[in-house]
Parts: sequence; structure tokens; C-alpha cells
Amino acid sequence: GLMTVVGNAVTTKYTIKNGETLYTIAHKHHTTIEEVRKANKLKKGEILKPGRALTVPLNTYFPNKKSKKTKIVKNSKKVKIVKKSKKLRYPRKTNKSLRMALSKHTAPLRERTKMRNNNRITIDDIFFKVLHPFGMGSSSTSLSKRANIIRLAKTKLGKRYVWGAVGKRGTFDCSGFTNYVYKKNGIHIPRTSFNQSKYGAYVSRNNLQKGDLIFFDTSKRHKGYVNHVGIYLGNGKFIHASSAKKKVVITSLKKKFYSQCYVGARRPS
Repeated sequence: GLMTVVGNAVTTKYTIKNGETLYTIAHKHHTTIEEVRKANKLKKGEILKPGRALTVPLNTYFPNKKSKKTKIVKNSKKVKIVKKSKKLRYPRKTNKSLRMALSKHTAPLRERTKMRNNNRITIDDIFFKVLHPFGMGSSSTSLSKRANIIRLAKTKLGKRYVWGAVGKRGTFDCSGFTNYVYKKNGIHIPRTSFNQSKYGAYVSRNNLQKGDLIFFDTSKRHKGYVNHVGIYLGNGKFIHASSAKKKVVITSLKKKFYSQCYVGARRPS
């Protein structure tokens, strides 16, 4: 993009591509999410769409930069001064660097989450800034395990919906159902739909695969809060414990209501 100088900061114009997040854009330009927000006067929780042009500061943040330090080593006769290298080094393992940066950027998020009622945060917080709070996770799950997940889920069709239930006496709520099915297949995911929406690898809507978790905001205002979850079955359908139907059902993702309140997907492994 075209680079400009504002004060002492160098910025560039950047167009958001499909699947990109505030974090990946900031990381790519060696800056922070906060600085990108400030440069574009973005509100916290604002959802960014592909094709939008952003003003992005360049080279303002280097998490692995070695600070210049002086170490004095005393011998019996001499005092030796050892200076650390000024060279900027990046780790060979990208995941380690990514985890460090994620930890730094999500610290304020974790604090804000504690202060919000019902642990509600926006979809921007979940899908743009938190990739996987427990480690990066795999982007794929074996075909056999996916088949087993779907097979088990379908055996629960018609089972009664009970808020807070995780399988006791054959009853479930939405996240209790997904937690139960995944646990029986050796994958331990968080208990609530809110926390499940932060777990695993992010999956775009165009790349959904059988067995993926899909998340919804079924509230009237549709502000992007996650309050419902189901398991994608393929062919535009998903299985979920529905509070409206009072049981485990299969629903089309093309149905207007669920299509409009869809907010994202994850692939636990």
C-alpha cells in the first residue's frame, strides 16, 4: 500500500482480505491491535468486513527485541564488560512468538470479560483476538473421528432439552450436548458455548467441515454475543439441542433465522 508519515509514525493503507483479523493485520505490520484501532478510530467490538481499507502503523512493536544491557563480570584481577548483541532476532518457531503476542494482547480481554455480565463479549473479541487460549490446536480432525462425532450426535436426536444438562438422564442443553459428544470421542472442550467459541482453530463459513462447532447469537438485537452452539453435519445442516424445540434436532443452516444469527465456527481437536 501507499506509505505516509504522520508525526514520527510511518503508516500504510491496507485492505482487509477475507479471513483476516485485527491481530493478523497488526502482526503482519509489526504493530498492535490498539494502535490499528486508534489510527482508524475503531470502536471496541466493531466488526470489520473484507474490502475495508485501514490505515496501519508500521514497525511499532517487536515482542522479541533484545534490549541493550550491560553485564559486569568480576574476576580476581580484571573487570570485564560484556555487551549483549543489538541484533533483532526472531524465533525460528513461529508458534512460540504467536503465543507470546497473543498472551499480551488477550490480557486486557480476560480482565474485561470478568467485569461483564454473563461473561458476554463481542464476536470481535472472540474470533478476532483469541485464536486458542489453551494452545494453537490443529486445523484438522481425522475423518474417522468426524464420522464418530456425527454418528453419536445423531443417536441423541429427540432427546429432551434441559437448561444446564450435560447428558444426565439423556437430557442436554446446547453446549452440554456438544461437550458430551466431543468428550465421548476423546476431545475435551469447555462447558459453555461462550468458552467453546474460543477453543480450537477458527474456521470460515466457506470452509466448514463435518464435525465443526458452529456458533450463533439468537438474541433479538443480534450484537454478536455467542449464546448457542451446534455441530455441523455437512450439506448446510447442523444438529443441536434446541431450547425452542425442547429437544435435539437437525436444522438447515440456510434457514433465515439461523443464517442471520450465525457468528462463527471452530474446529477442536
